[in-house]
Amino acid sequence: MLQQTRAEAAAPYYVRWMEHWPTMASLAEASDAEVLRLWEGLGYYRRALALRDGARRVLADHGGSLPQDLGALLRLPGIGPYSAAAISALAFGCDEIALDGNLRRVLSRLIDLNVEARSPEGTRLLLAHAHAMLPSGRAADFNQALMDLGAMVCLPREPRCPECPLATWCAARLAGTQRERPVRAKPKPVPRRAAAVGVLRRHGRVLIARRAPGRLLGGLWEFPGGKRRSGESLPACLRRELKEELGIEATVDEPLGQVRHAYSHFHVVVHVYACRLRRGNPTAREHSAIRWVAPPHLSRYPMGKVARTIARSLTDQRISPATRSVPRRRRL
Repeated sequence: MLQQTRAEAAAPYYVRWMEHWPTMASLAEASDAEVLRLWEGLGYYRRALALRDGARRVLADHGGSLPQDLGALLRLPGIGPYSAAAISALAFGCDEIALDGNLRRVLSRLIDLNVEARSPEGTRLLLAHAHAMLPSGRAADFNQALMDLGAMVCLPREPRCPECPLATWCAARLAGTQRERPVRAKPKPVPRRAAAVGVLRRHGRVLIARRAPGRLLGGLWEFPGGKRRSGESLPACLRRELKEELGIEATVDEPLGQVRHAYSHFHVVVHVYACRLRRGNPTAREHSAIRWVAPPHLSRYPMGKVARTIARSLTDQRISPATRSVPRRRRL
């Protein structure tokens, strides 16, 4: 949960998760829908399913006990080099370096690293120096100490060098380059997209569709629609998407509002429209399932933030047949 989420935001999710699945065996039995619903709001939903799949693998291959070996940890779903090293060092005391953002910053300043800290070369140099400093058998203390130092003293923009216990040995401080370390790659421009989605109603219910596994937000439910193509109007985009996704022809009525959201690699403005079915019977062509759901029951279906914003607007009746509006969400 902490890989992409602040501790204060993750804490209530962690408590609910552990209350719901207190053992690895109970988590292993959980369905996709259960896992995604409890994770909803944390983003990066593949992490949640990987955690459940990892529990299944540990039960099947390791007798229910998490392996201590770095290689075995790396073979578990959802565990990469950082997580494997952190588990190995902090949980089992193995001599590994958990190279998170704090450690990269502290070590980059200690050795005055003049290459990009997250590049393969930068990572290799940082790990080599960290292993040379690591006191054998003290990996948990060593990693945690550097994490805390980076979080409280060796800060990103204004390092508190006079308070640092390592100031005497800090090469960047001696060279006066501490604010220039770590070297960062130039940020790439973030693409901005426009999308259109439709609220289709039938007998007091609205249509939602479940995204196919393996895609962005796979397994989550959404309102049908998609990305606008170059030169395409938003209503034309929505009519095309409904034809491609559901095999229907629909009338696009009045706009209901906009939802803005920032994903990790692009920003999107989602334009929401009321729609009416004109011809055809909706079928799941690009989704794994579709369902007509009464608005009060939408809370039972796991959704991403954009779809949940629309669903809540429908549920609390801020959207009515006469006058509808979807509140804009602040960018994350």
